[in-house]
Parts: sequence; structure tokens; C-alpha cells
Amino acid sequence: MTRIDPLPIHFDARVLDHDTGPALHEAAPSPWFAANEPHTEGRLRIERMHDILARGPVSDAVRFAPGRLAAEEELAAVHDAAYIEEVRRATERGGGWVTGTTRLSAGSYAPLLAAAGTALAAAETVLSGAAPLAYALTRPPGHHAQRAQADGYCFFNGAALAADAARRAGIERVLVVDWDVHHGNGTQDIFYERDDVLTVSLHMDHGAWGPSHPQTGRLEERGAGAGAGFTQNVPLPLGAGNTAYLRAFDEVVAPLAERFRPGMIVCASGQDASAYDPNGRHNVSMPGFRGIGRRVRELAERHSEGRAILVQEGGYNPSYAPYCLLATVEGLLGGASETPDPLAYVPDQLLGLDARFAEIAAELSPERLARVGAPGAR
Repeated sequence: MTRIDPLPIHFDARVLDHDTGPALHEAAPSPWFAANEPHTEGRLRIERMHDILARGPVSDAVRFAPGRLAAEEELAAVHDAAYIEEVRRATERGGGWVTGTTRLSAGSYAPLLAAAGTALAAAETVLSGAAPLAYALTRPPGHHAQRAQADGYCFFNGAALAADAARRAGIERVLVVDWDVHHGNGTQDIFYERDDVLTVSLHMDHGAWGPSHPQTGRLEERGAGAGAGFTQNVPLPLGAGNTAYLRAFDEVVAPLAERFRPGMIVCASGQDASAYDPNGRHNVSMPGFRGIGRRVRELAERHSEGRAILVQEGGYNPSYAPYCLLATVEGLLGGASETPDPLAYVPDQLLGLDARFAEIAAELSPERLARVGAPGAR
């Protein structure tokens, strides 16, 4: 087992300055209330995630490392230059609602660069050999950011930037695994026609949600051109729970990785599939996230010399999401530490899972697995 001593957590306090303002959950404030709550994607969720890692039971096993600002030229590796300019100019105009859920402020541009740069800093730590694993604790999330479209609170795609950085560093094949409760449509869009990056997204079966998110996240979206077969979606029924997510790793991610043989694993690490998340309610609890962390480490040990880069995505209940991140990190560390779950747990919803995994298994035919096989394994 690769020794991780301690696990680098890359963090840049500038990400906290992205002000999403008041909202009705994630929409424009309601005129019917005298006072509105903060937008769901606020700084408190990351502040508390930072706190639990710095002061909780794994504090001796992690170390905080700096982030940095990404250069616009670095963003252009996965985003169109005109789109980057559009985001910058929107902040210069004072910000505002970019989509029905996604908001900028006048001071958001530096925090957005810090979010992207912190993901790149975590990638640089792993790619340099300084540590086998690194975690980018950052906001706003990024996995809905397409090549030229912001949505779902996301503007620049940190996981895609990390995956592309690995490729440019000479890693031939990169596996991206996304367990945020929503479809990683932005990452899918960026790599949809490439066969050097295999994207796997585990998510609720929510489908498309309009022009800013036209992808469905369903099985028929498999990639195109050279990338045909290199997109794998795992849409799960609402309330699927720990069993569904861990089965998805064991029955979908693991066999695909066995064929693809990635030299690097990049993870879009969201905790919004929890039972208490306002955006998720997929009933995943601390044991489920701990199991995900363990499986990421096992996949990395088997395929990528223990190396993996993790980038923070969703997780919007500031009381419970930090505990779910703690459990994820406990799994990554591979030790015996298992912090008790402080909140009541909703049992797994198992109805329909066998049929759904049988449908996905049909997708993973020998021909499909051969398609994603590494050179020499096809």
C-alpha cells in the first residue's frame, strides 16, 4: 500500500470571496420574503469542510498546501478563449445571474481563477511525485462547466483541467470518475470526442435541464468520433443510497479501469448525494463516502501507481457535507479510522437497482470493453 504521509489538501482562501448573494435556494430571491437566505453554493460549506479536516480526527494525517491563480492561457486548454473573456467581462460589469441557478459577483473573477488554479496545484503535486494523492478543496464546483457554457454554479472545470494537465505531462490515459449527485456534463462535453480520457459519471437520473445543460447523462451518451465508447454514464434512481454507489464502483468503474489501464485517476468529488443535501437526497451516508474513498485508493494502487487527483465538487448541507468529506478522506487514507455518523441515516433504496445494473452491464459487453482497452489489451 502506498504510504500517504500526510495527504496534501490544497486550499486557497481567495475562493471564499466568490459572492453568490441572496437567493431562494439556488434561484433569484423571492419578492414575497422580507429576508432571503444565502445562495446554496456559499462559502460556509467550504469553510466547514476546511474546519473538519484541520480540527477533526484526521488532522494529523493531512497537511494544507497552497493553491494559486490559474492563467487564462491554462484555462484555454479546456475552455474556449471567447468564453473565458465572456466570464471575465461579466464580472467587470458587476456580475449577475448567468443562468437560472448560477451567479457571479463583481469580485468573482479572482476566486474563479483561484478555484481552477487550486485544482491545477493539486495536479502538479501528484504529477511531480511530491505525493501520490492530493485533494483540491475549492469552490465554486466545476464539473458542469462545458467548453463554452457555465451552469450549475460552475464556470471553469477543475477536474477537466487536472485531467488535461496529466495528459500534457505525458500520462497516456486518464480516467475521470465523478460521484457528484449531478451528471458531470461539462467534463463529458470537454472530452466527448477523445479516447485518451475515459469519463465515468455516477449521478441521479435527472436528465437534461435546458439549453445550458442539454446532456441527459443517460446510457446512450457514449462519446463520439474517436471518443465513441469513452463516456460512461451511470444514472441512478432517486434515493439509491450507499449500495448503489459502491456497486457502481465495483461493477462499472472497476471493469472499465481494468480494460482502460489509466496512468492517472482524476476524481470529481462531490458530497451532495447525501441524505441531507438540499440538491441531492440520494441517501449516501458517511459509510458510503468512506467506501468510495477506499475504492479510489484501491483503483489507484492497481492502475496508476497509487496516484489520484481529487477536486471538490458539490456538497451543500454545511452541517453534514463536511462529515461526508471527512469520511471520503478516511477512505483515501486507508486506515482504521471510522468516525461515527453524527446524524440519523436513511436506509438504502434498493428497488430497481438490479434492473438498472443489468441494463448497464449490457453496455459493458466484451466489444465495449475491448473498445476502451489500452493499446495491447484491445
